[in-house]
Amino acid sequence: RSSYSCCYFVLPCCFFDFHGKYRRRQSKKTQYREYLDFVTQVGFVCGFHVEEDCLRIPSTKRVSFIGKSRTYPAAERALIDKQITHFINSRRTCAVATCDRRVGFNHKDHCGDLCKEAGSEPPEDETETAGTVWMPGFQPREKVEQIRNCASLPRDFVDEVVLNVANLLLNAAPQKSYFDKQGGNMNTWNQGESLSLREVAEHLNKETLKKLKSEYGGLQTLLKNNHQVFEVLNGKVHIRDWRKEKPPSKAKPEVKRRLSAEAFKTRLCWFFIHHPDGCSLPSEACPYAHGTEELR
Repeated sequence: RSSYSCCYFVLPCCFFDFHGKYRRRQSKKTQYREYLDFVTQVGFVCGFHVEEDCLRIPSTKRVSFIGKSRTYPAAERALIDKQITHFINSRRTCAVATCDRRVGFNHKDHCGDLCKEAGSEPPEDETETAGTVWMPGFQPREKVEQIRNCASLPRDFVDEVVLNVANLLLNAAPQKSYFDKQGGNMNTWNQGESLSLREVAEHLNKETLKKLKSEYGGLQTLLKNNHQVFEVLNGKVHIRDWRKEKPPSKAKPEVKRRLSAEAFKTRLCWFFIHHPDGCSLPSEACPYAHGTEELR
């Protein structure tokens, strides 16, 4: 309804109607096929030649619909807009007001049947012509959707939070000794303490918390994004000890092993730069670069 020149692509997934969960009306069809027919019906009511396609994606729900051309001239846009409004209202007010005929009917015949099923024409004040409000209270999404997973936060801000949280964990406990089962030697490396997300948040200033609360997931998402440094399990934050990480599988083909080696060490090791004891792994075993000379 945004414009006559509008085209659309839709990949139906969850079974929802205009005002809530989609209610099944055809027991002879699968739920998925019935919902696909409903989405097709919406396209026809809106005056589109609806084309169906099956995408090459690893999903059981891969049937898509494309609307590239209209079934009516631009001069009839106001009339079609009234029929669309009537269709939406009928879906809201009457649970059985739907048409489950097979795809292939023309738009005018379908709209005529729809009006008969809906019962009567909507009152004048319920109809909306082109260029007016689509539906009372309807708020479309912005053209550019804001990314709110902490990925768009300034790098300096993220680095500062990571450093503050790491120092908090490191200073919360005395150094712990790590026993290497294979080598049998004791190695003292400060693994820090584990604190709850609430305890960590209590040590951050209000401005930082306010900025994090505007992001989905907040502090927890930021820490999980920085998985090189932190491990978040059951609401507890730990400093990641790379000595305990499982080594990569040696069962990979030679070609894949060579390719992964060539793509190795594309980021600097945070522990080598910031941890008071340095990195717990030697340079040849660490997946991150111990200095810029190791970056590839």
